[in-house]
Amino acid sequence: MTLSSAEQQLLDRAAAAPMLPQVQDWAAINSGSRNLAGLAAMAGRLADAFAVLPGALTLVEPAPVESVAADGTVALIEHGRHLHLSVRPDAPVQLLLTGHMDTVFAADHPFQAQRWLEPGILNGPGVADMKGGIAVMLAALGAIEATDAAATLGYTVVINSDEEVGSPSSAALLRDAAAGKVAAFTYEPALPDGTLAGARAGSGNFSIIVTGRSAHAGRNPEEGRNALVAAADLALRLKAGSGAACSCNPAKIDGGGPNNVVPDHAVLRVNFRPRTPADEIAARALIQATMAAVARDHDVRLHLHGGFGRPPKPMDAKAERLFGLVKRCGADLGLPIGWRDTGGVCDGNNIAACGVPVVDTMGVRGGRIHSDAEFLLTESLAERAQLSALAIWRIARGEFERGMAA
Repeated sequence: MTLSSAEQQLLDRAAAAPMLPQVQDWAAINSGSRNLAGLAAMAGRLADAFAVLPGALTLVEPAPVESVAADGTVALIEHGRHLHLSVRPDAPVQLLLTGHMDTVFAADHPFQAQRWLEPGILNGPGVADMKGGIAVMLAALGAIEATDAAATLGYTVVINSDEEVGSPSSAALLRDAAAGKVAAFTYEPALPDGTLAGARAGSGNFSIIVTGRSAHAGRNPEEGRNALVAAADLALRLKAGSGAACSCNPAKIDGGGPNNVVPDHAVLRVNFRPRTPADEIAARALIQATMAAVARDHDVRLHLHGGFGRPPKPMDAKAERLFGLVKRCGADLGLPIGWRDTGGVCDGNNIAACGVPVVDTMGVRGGRIHSDAEFLLTESLAERAQLSALAIWRIARGEFERGMAA
């Protein structure tokens, strides 16, 4: 398909945005998920950047979130504020665009600085995941605002502060933002070759508190109920009961004490990855049945905390149509667009669970994320901004909804 002059002007504007300086500026701020001061600084910087767009911009307070400590106590845990921007909420075509300002690198993590691995390859914390993606989103929206497509397009932007820890304080905000949207884009990084994530497994994180009975390990061990052993047995049974449809990863057991005391307390941390909604239901049943069996066999009490914060994200017909539109836009830009299923999760899972089709890897091309080898292919900034701008422009002009009606 030949690009129109209006489309070419749109692409030129998107590519001209100052994305690389923005990424380098933002990546210089440590915004680890638990670094509240860094997240506050990052939220302020993003609010200034997104203020160039019309609409109502607010920094939303995080919803309260409970967390289980190593000693089994449950307390509230703090998160940073989330950026929310609403533009033309009464326009006939409504989109949702999301990103996250947090990274996995804490304030005391050794990976804090940026460096050029070679020309065009920038290594740094969050450069791909996803400060590069946020810059791409802003560039695309800025280009759209200079076109006549803006008259028919409304959109909501959510950039949360807690995606890397499962979005517990922003899940309701994302759910509300998804209401009434025809489609959504999330700006997680694509693979280095540009491949997108298609279907995604779900994810559930659980803390299971085990309460036993202490006793002297030498004098009267039979009177004790070893919570650590019960937690270990629970981990083994959950792992054995899982399979390819729903993997299980027992990750940590907190508990124990002096060698001469039967431990009366333990906390098992475990993650499940169901492939489908039916697999999630089966996993819930496995957890409940296994907990009951361990409680009976070890004469201990168990308390379950947590849940499936990321529902499975299947590739349904609406998602396939949205991916198809992005693929056609890529073809018109000379970019091959493909996708494949993944066990990784993101906010795209939550958006899809609201019935809104989402392509959730519209960010930069990069790799080695969540490690000190994380890198951004800087040529992909302009490339991906143009891809987003063209896809948004065509959705605004009704191409996606016409495809759904066909």
